[in-house]
Amino acid sequence: MKYQAVRVHRAGGPEVLQVEELELPSPGPGEVQIRHTAIGFNFQDIYTRSGMYPAPMPTGLGTEAVGVVLAVGSGVHDFKVGERVCYASGPALGACASHRNYPAARLLHAPEGLSDEQIAASLLKGMTVEYLLQRCYPVKAGQFVLMHAAAGGVGLLAGQWARQMGVRMIGVAGGQDKVKLALANGYEFCLDRRTEDIVARVKEITGGSGVPVVYDSVGKDSFEQSLNSLAPRGYFVSFGTTTGAPPPVAAATLQKMGSLYFTRPTLVTYTASTQELRDSAAEVFKRLAQGVIKVSINQRYPLADIARAHAELEGGRTTGSSIIVP
Repeated sequence: MKYQAVRVHRAGGPEVLQVEELELPSPGPGEVQIRHTAIGFNFQDIYTRSGMYPAPMPTGLGTEAVGVVLAVGSGVHDFKVGERVCYASGPALGACASHRNYPAARLLHAPEGLSDEQIAASLLKGMTVEYLLQRCYPVKAGQFVLMHAAAGGVGLLAGQWARQMGVRMIGVAGGQDKVKLALANGYEFCLDRRTEDIVARVKEITGGSGVPVVYDSVGKDSFEQSLNSLAPRGYFVSFGTTTGAPPPVAAATLQKMGSLYFTRPTLVTYTASTQELRDSAAEVFKRLAQGVIKVSINQRYPLADIARAHAELEGGRTTGSSIIVP
């Protein structure tokens, strides 16, 4: 069967992206063949395309999608032809395509009551929020928490999720429009990185003590702000590098600044087992169904416009979530 897929033959800018017509074989043992209906678009796609996340070339892109089962390979019993399914967080690249074969052990049933677009725009980002807030550093009601990129896809879901937990969220965003968006999505405070002294404002809001945890997906540009906003024995959770990798952290620095902790987690590690994956997804689906979190799909791109999608996300010209429509 012929299908359309985004392919990268060499690392580089958005111009290296190509949409190619390829041949899809029948699903192998333990695999399910899927026709995609909505594809999630995340910053890790940019990391792969640019070479920051090394991948053997040529490579596909994308780790998150929703679709319908067309065929099942031998040994697959949990999924049937015609069922709605979804997946996120790998294990193999290739979601940015009209069709694909995917391992059934990492596949999820798409819940009734949620649209394909809702799931594609929120599953990977929602599972990221779940592991950050509930497992990497379990936040508690009444705590101040600092979140960079508060108006992005993960940031908006984190604000809503944490508000329902009673957490006092302090966001950081670029520009007043993004600040207002964050404040409308669960943040008690949102600081404009373009005009405000982030460290001074955090200390002012927290009565001089700093925050017990910082969630930082920005990387190099926000590193000093994050480090200096922490309370003694605080957690620096670096989970992304949109402006480049943060500098190495010397053990002596963590000691002198108050016995701090520094961690660089990934969703892949926190959903390594099938059970962890299903449990994390269930937490996201539950909150979506209850209306605790609502996804903002602010950009939709056809597969042919994949280069524009990359340029706009990488350039900070998007808000909320983006999806690719095959």
